[in-house]
Amino acid sequence: MATLFLTGDVMTGRGIDQVLKRPSDPVLHESYVRDAREYVALAERVNGPIARPVEWSYIWGAALPLLDRVEPGARIINLETSITLSGDAWPDKGIHYRMHPANIACLSAARIDCCVLANNHVLDFGYAGLEETLLTLRGAGVHAAGAGANASEAAAPAVVDLGERGRVLVFAYGSATSGIPFEWGAAGSRAGINLLSDLSPAAARAVGAAVGRWRRPGDIVVVSVHWGSNWGYAIPQEQRLFAHALIDFGSVDVVHGHSSHHAKGIEVYRGRPIFYGCGDFLNDYEGIAGHEQYRGDLSLMYFVTIEPSGGGLTGLSLAPMQTRRFSLYRASRADAVWLAAVLDRESAPLGCRVRLGDEASPMLHAAPAHRSGSEP
Repeated sequence: MATLFLTGDVMTGRGIDQVLKRPSDPVLHESYVRDAREYVALAERVNGPIARPVEWSYIWGAALPLLDRVEPGARIINLETSITLSGDAWPDKGIHYRMHPANIACLSAARIDCCVLANNHVLDFGYAGLEETLLTLRGAGVHAAGAGANASEAAAPAVVDLGERGRVLVFAYGSATSGIPFEWGAAGSRAGINLLSDLSPAAARAVGAAVGRWRRPGDIVVVSVHWGSNWGYAIPQEQRLFAHALIDFGSVDVVHGHSSHHAKGIEVYRGRPIFYGCGDFLNDYEGIAGHEQYRGDLSLMYFVTIEPSGGGLTGLSLAPMQTRRFSLYRASRADAVWLAAVLDRESAPLGCRVRLGDEASPMLHAAPAHRSGSEP
């Protein structure tokens, strides 16, 4: 068996970049905020001062001891930030995220194995920014999936070696439904991201064929998809059908969905977990008003235990966290109760139930409502 750690969006640019040891030029190209340090001021206004510069491990906070305790075989995040000194902001795009390459040590501090890059921010600073992002990750020994110097490289999976336990293959795809510009798609020798044409059964079969060309006995396959809107719990039928087809045609072990700023419902289909939206994990949104009903300050660490070679899911636990001063803290019992209730409400129609454990440090546990293996 192997345990994977997954999260939704990790945004280490803008305000977070400004509190790290090597901040980028703070100039922004947003319509309302022109200086990234304003996001630091917003967070401090709500939760108190941040002593700058912070240590590399600071942003992960209470997540690090939990990772040390669980010891997952692979640590996979959706990195929604370019890592570059480029000032070539993509035109006609309202938000641009970047982190100074010298701050890559903040990812190393959490021993991240794989950064998914098929999202709507990795090309915020153009093709030069993407190239520097890839080079910086490679130099830090971090695998990248979903973007590359050409279509072949963008489509190739990240391969995380688990030693005697086999490999984890991470295939990453972006969907235009998340706001990814069509021009960002890699094509032939053009750099870009691994962009899906649509979420049709034919597209799912193509993903399954790609998995088949790489998969070896004992491999665990994760398909990571950046799709859908930022807010709202509704799951489009096309997403469910696409996720099911990935499992039916590609024998995918985990469908890792993200883009929503909050956690969405969980499904276990044919013994495989589907996360339709893992929610933001790290960002600089403290103090920004709007959408309070979704509790964007709360996030989840997803721990998935898989039996390779078709054994399927054997355990699924979620650690509730809360962001304060750009650092992660364990969520209070009351907040964990709220998260459990929301996720259970949204997951129950998908045939999955979410319950709060009895631990002193609360964990959520998800499991199918029935184990017949049929679609709910």
